[in-house]
Amino acid sequence: MTLPDASLSHIHRADGSATYLQNGYSIIGGVNGPIEVGRRDELPEEATIDVIVRPAVGVGGTRERHLESIIHSTLQHVILIQNHPRTLIQVTLQVIRMPDSDTFNSKKRQFSSPLRILPSLLQTALLALLSASIPLSTTFTASLITVARGSNTVINPSPEDLQNARSTHVLAFSAEGDLLVAESQGEFEIGDWERVFEMGLHAARSGSENRKGADSDVVMLDDDQGGALRGLVQQKIEKDQKWKENIK
Repeated sequence: MTLPDASLSHIHRADGSATYLQNGYSIIGGVNGPIEVGRRDELPEEATIDVIVRPAVGVGGTRERHLESIIHSTLQHVILIQNHPRTLIQVTLQVIRMPDSDTFNSKKRQFSSPLRILPSLLQTALLALLSASIPLSTTFTASLITVARGSNTVINPSPEDLQNARSTHVLAFSAEGDLLVAESQGEFEIGDWERVFEMGLHAARSGSENRKGADSDVVMLDDDQGGALRGLVQQKIEKDQKWKENIK
């Protein structure tokens, strides 16, 4: 696993933008809004959220529509949509690069689990919203967690971990520790789920993870992934507040 690399506000034609790179995924996110919305989509008491996921190759299909629905539901709980009634907030997520392991399997005639890319899409969307100064009720941390056949639990797994996993999970927790996203695929037991939940909550609260824990059944990460993103957001806030220094 590698620490995420991200940048903010680099697309000049968008109100906010972000690039997010981690574990072989590279995603560019753009946010426009609040802007005028079509009469048919207008909501009298809140903003309309439109999420578009574009694949690295070809046009979007069922996989992208499924990801869009999850991201849309998450952002509805995070964005203060009541602050901007009768407007549109559009979030566009363009996948630039994927790891070789996340490709079409010609033998099984199917793509790998769409959950693999979901945490990166969620984090990109959040950073782009922050870049656009869209009012939010909270922030969140999304994690990809797998359970192997030996019941080893791995957060932010490597391609080899993903290949050996019997279940894959995506959890996103708010800054207050509330569960916003819980998506799972594969076979797992209640004990597996409890370990996955605790691991995801720990990552969201502390931002620091240990690659090898004392418990041989639990594999975590040592890197401060949350700290890297917090530092990036702090830099943007300091930049946005410079105008105050100029008028003193």
